[in-house]
Amino acid sequence: MDPAGPGPVRAAGYPGRVTFPVVGMVGGGQLARMTHEAGIPLGIRFKILSDTPQDSAAQVVGDVVVGDYRDLDTLREFARGCDVITFDHEHVPTEHLRALEADGIPVRPGPDALVHAQDKGVMRAKLTEIGVPCPRHRIVTDPADVAAFAAEGGGEGDGFPVILKTVRGGYDGKGVWFVRSEAEARDPFLAGVPVLAEEMVDFTRELAANVVRSPHGQAVAYPVVESRQVDGVCDTVIAPAPELSEELSGAAQELALRIARELGVTGHLAVELFETRDGRILVNELAMRPHNSGHWTQDGAVTSQFANHVRAVLDLPLGDPRPRAPWTVMVNVLGGDYPDMYQGYLHCMARDPRLTIHMYGKDVKPGRKVGHVNTYGDDLGEVLERARHAAGYLRGTIVE
Repeated sequence: MDPAGPGPVRAAGYPGRVTFPVVGMVGGGQLARMTHEAGIPLGIRFKILSDTPQDSAAQVVGDVVVGDYRDLDTLREFARGCDVITFDHEHVPTEHLRALEADGIPVRPGPDALVHAQDKGVMRAKLTEIGVPCPRHRIVTDPADVAAFAAEGGGEGDGFPVILKTVRGGYDGKGVWFVRSEAEARDPFLAGVPVLAEEMVDFTRELAANVVRSPHGQAVAYPVVESRQVDGVCDTVIAPAPELSEELSGAAQELALRIARELGVTGHLAVELFETRDGRILVNELAMRPHNSGHWTQDGAVTSQFANHVRAVLDLPLGDPRPRAPWTVMVNVLGGDYPDMYQGYLHCMARDPRLTIHMYGKDVKPGRKVGHVNTYGDDLGEVLERARHAAGYLRGTIVE
C-alpha cells in the first residue's frame, strides 16, 4: 500500500507521467488522413502541414497548420513541438529537410533517402550503382537526343517508342510521355527541367513490393501485389499477385528490402515493378510513404501500411504484415458524373456486408481519386467482382 494514501502503486523507475509523441506530417491529403487514423488507437498525437483547410486530412486532424511546404520558415515553425517529421508526398525541397535535420529535428525518411523518390534521375543512377535491375535509361537534353537514345537500343524492337519523364514532380501519369518519334518528344522539354528517357519495357503486368523499415533496421515485407492501371492511374490492386511464383515473389520482396536498406529508408517504401515477358522483374518507381498499392492492408493485413509507417517513424516494433484472408482486392473510387456518392452506400453495404468503403472527403470531380473500396475472401473471382461492383456503383457507372 502506498503510504501517501489511496492510489496506484508504481514500479520503481516508472514515470508518473507519460508523454505521447507528436508526429508531424507534411501534406494534408488522403495518405495523411489514413495515417492519422492508424495512430489514434496508440494515442499518437498528429499535426499536419496542409495546403488548405479543406484538404482530406485537415478535415479530421485536430492540429492543422495551413502553409506552404516550400517555405523553410513555415516548415521550421510547423516542426516546433513535433517529435518527428514525415510526409504524405515527396515534394518538400531536399535542402529544407537538411536544414530541419541541422536544427535537430528527426526527419523520416531523411533527405538522403527521400531524394531517390523525389528525383527520378538520382534514383536511376543509385539503383544502377547498387546493381538493381532497371529499364535502359539516361538523361536526355532535347528531341534529337531522344532519337539518339531510341537508336541505342539493342536487339529486336529497338528504337521508338520510348518513355520520357520529368525527373521531378510527376505522379499518377502526370509528367510522363509515351513518344513514337522525335517530333512527339518536344513537349517534355518545355518546362525547362531535366528529362529522363527510358526504354519501353515489354512487360506482362505491374507489381508492387511494399516494405517498412525502422531506424534501428527492423524491416517487414508485405505480400507482392498486382497493380492494374487505367490511363496511367492505379485502378485495382490484387493481394497477393495471382499466379506469381514463390521464387519471383520472394525475389521482389528481397529486392525491396535491399533497396530500403541501401538507401537508408525509414518508414514505408513502395517499389513499383514490371514483370517482363521473359520472367524478370525491373524497378519502375519508388515511393517513400504509404502508397496506393498498399491500401488493401487496411482491411486485408494484420497490420496496415499506415500503422507500420507510424511505428517505423517512431522506432516502435513493427507489426505483422501477413494477410488476413487468401485474397484482398482494392479498387479506387474515381469521381464521375454522379457527385452524391453517399446515396450509393445503402446499396453497396446491403449487397456486401463485408465490403469496406474508405472515402477521402474530397469534392467529386471526373477522374479524381475520391476513395477506395476493399473486399476480401477465399475466391478471387468473387472478391474482384464485389470490389468492382461497389466502386462502379459509387461512381455511377453501374446502376443495378
